[in-house]
Amino acid sequence: MSANVLLTSSYDFLLPKELIATHPASPRDSAKLLIYNRKTDEILHVKFSDFEKFIPKNCALIFNDTKVIKARLFGKKPSGGKIELLINRALNAYDVNVYIRGKVKLGSEIFFDENLVAVVKELHEDGSRVVNFYQNATVPRFEELLPIIDKIGHVPLPPYIQREDAKEDESQYQSVFAKEEGAVAAPTASLHFTKEQHERICNSFAHAYVTLHVGSGTFKPVECDIITEHPMHSEYFDISDEAKKLLESDTPILSIGTTSTRTIEFYARNKNLQKGEANLFLHPDNKPLRVNHLLTNFHLPKSTLLMLVASFTGLEKAMELYKTAIENRYRFYSYGDAMLIL
Repeated sequence: MSANVLLTSSYDFLLPKELIATHPASPRDSAKLLIYNRKTDEILHVKFSDFEKFIPKNCALIFNDTKVIKARLFGKKPSGGKIELLINRALNAYDVNVYIRGKVKLGSEIFFDENLVAVVKELHEDGSRVVNFYQNATVPRFEELLPIIDKIGHVPLPPYIQREDAKEDESQYQSVFAKEEGAVAAPTASLHFTKEQHERICNSFAHAYVTLHVGSGTFKPVECDIITEHPMHSEYFDISDEAKKLLESDTPILSIGTTSTRTIEFYARNKNLQKGEANLFLHPDNKPLRVNHLLTNFHLPKSTLLMLVASFTGLEKAMELYKTAIENRYRFYSYGDAMLIL
């Protein structure tokens, strides 16, 4: 295997700024869809509304049913100064890993509406913090915290969407089958499905759901020169019994998104674990074992998600597909267009 597949610099590309999607396609299924067939090496350009015509026969689809929470909170220091907190993930019922924009020390307090207070418990070298939330002097469990932050929080749009969240993002930055609360970023391949299209597909094909609560680490670029030295972030996953049955069958799997793929492939390597923490890093030197086909969006340069795409196609072809997408004015990132790898 050529050494350059392990060099982070091999996954870099120049993206014209205007191709970064800041709003979703409307309707959802009007987005563009690039289809790449690995057997024939053919590329097709269609609309996402045509997606179901290209699903291979006798294939099962696996969706991620995670639901994005309003993880971006604006609060105040005791001095009255403004401060921003982004929930990253719950570590247990009470400890929450967060990012805080502004200086804090151990024991620092941040005050929010609804009598909610965050107290800084740990400072980590990666820039994250661990906090406990208090409301009226009691510490709510994380599931009790969710309805409170739903009232006072904001949709955590990715950092490259350089605008404030709007009311419509509450529904648009959420898949039509989102169910299990806990993600701070949407599984973006899922955003293209309309309710009607999703129902049609589910009536025609075997399917099941996994849950992977996407963390903000999904946007973190690889900063090491060699990709295998990257400390991969971990995210909570839960595989339904229906998904487990499909994964243990010989049915070909079409994975809806990189998050479903990481969950499936983590399970393929750790079959005794149906829930827990997944930190699998797929790349050309660690190829998929169980997923046959992938639906995905177009990802950031030097990101683990682009490396995951290359684990299906090879590095050279992945970069060629991205070049084709740019030449054909595909929209990139979370609110952008999609690619189906067959």
